[in-house]
Amino acid sequence: MQRIILLTFIGLFLSCNSQEKQSKEKVQSKEIESNAVIKLSGKEIVSELDKLEFFNLTDKSELETVKQEFAESKDKWDFFSGTMRGETTDYTDNRFFAVDCETLFETDGLNEYLDKVKFSFEKLGLKLNYANEKSEQTENYWKHSIELNGTEHIAFEGTFTDYDWGIAYLYFIKMLNTELENQNNENRFYPIKCDNDGEMVLLTFKQFDFVKKQFSNDHEHPKKLSEWKNINGL
Repeated sequence: MQRIILLTFIGLFLSCNSQEKQSKEKVQSKEIESNAVIKLSGKEIVSELDKLEFFNLTDKSELETVKQEFAESKDKWDFFSGTMRGETTDYTDNRFFAVDCETLFETDGLNEYLDKVKFSFEKLGLKLNYANEKSEQTENYWKHSIELNGTEHIAFEGTFTDYDWGIAYLYFIKMLNTELENQNNENRFYPIKCDNDGEMVLLTFKQFDFVKKQFSNDHEHPKKLSEWKNINGL
């Protein structure tokens, strides 16, 4: 009799455990479904980016073409990037920027790329004044600095290595983001890649989060500065 009672108790215990496990699995499955990101079409991507004011820096005369090209880029290649204007390396959306990191590293390159991003700063109603560029160099050491809006920023500092282009690229983005933060603006520059055909993009925090959810997390898409730095060993 005791054996029967014991077996009955064990059966009830296992049944309860099984039901509890199934219940937990259903809850976890629902949580996964609720957290799943619905991938949007190119047209839907453009619509959402429009709501997030991604195109507020685009000239009205180019707006329709810019939106169409963004939609096609998503549908054909699952790719988030702008389109260059004619034979230039200037993007029509005024958020993407082509960066030749070798040129940026050189003395004249810093002002060249500050000239390019200044237009977008001004479109946002922000200042970007630069002056007092300084260069202190020995045989294997260089300190390169410049003042942005009256504050000195380091463009490069250290001994020369194989990572000089990447370091200059990081410092450039850091100094720009510092000025955006100082002016209480929610836009930030995000790194994409650094080489002779490097690239970066200007996004608000909400725009960045949206792009991260909708596009592949690869070396062709924007990342937080800290993540990009770790991936590239800098």
